[in-house]
Amino acid sequence: MQSVDLAKAFRLLNHGPTTLITSAHADQRNIMAAAWVCALDFNPAKVTVVIDRNTYTRELMEAEGTFAINLPCVQQIEMVKQVGAISGRDLPGTDKFAEYGIATFAAHKISAPLVEGCEGWLECKIIPEPHNQNTYDLFIAEVVAAHADERVFSDGRWHFDGHDELRTVHHIAGGVFFATGQSC
Repeated sequence: MQSVDLAKAFRLLNHGPTTLITSAHADQRNIMAAAWVCALDFNPAKVTVVIDRNTYTRELMEAEGTFAINLPCVQQIEMVKQVGAISGRDLPGTDKFAEYGIATFAAHKISAPLVEGCEGWLECKIIPEPHNQNTYDLFIAEVVAAHADERVFSDGRWHFDGHDELRTVHHIAGGVFFATGQSC
């Protein structure tokens, strides 16, 4: 894992990958799949993410003021489907990480865990915008740290050729996903 210059953090999201949003507050943590995540600004680096008001992830995000965006790869597609199909509230006495054997490691600047095996990670601090959050479920956040797997992201760009198993995934609809394609 290498650090990514925050001015280039938007490049981790430009190709529209499905993401895993992780959140934590006090001794609770959660993970969910999310497709509506977008780069917003360069300096400071900002992102937007739509998180439904009924999700456990959102509850923890709002309580802590931070969250992480993890970019899963083809090898993790079953895990993406699993964490996207059930709420953390529906797993009494455990959490999705424990339930599905999801390995994590500590973020550098926030409390939410980062998911091992992903290809990119953005650590985010929420910029409070109550109107957008309550009306549109839209969160704006500043990226406070960004990282990527140097095997597929270096010099500020993705290069998946030769690493098919590490390609990021894209949710199309109805549980159908595609892997990032070949470069042209």
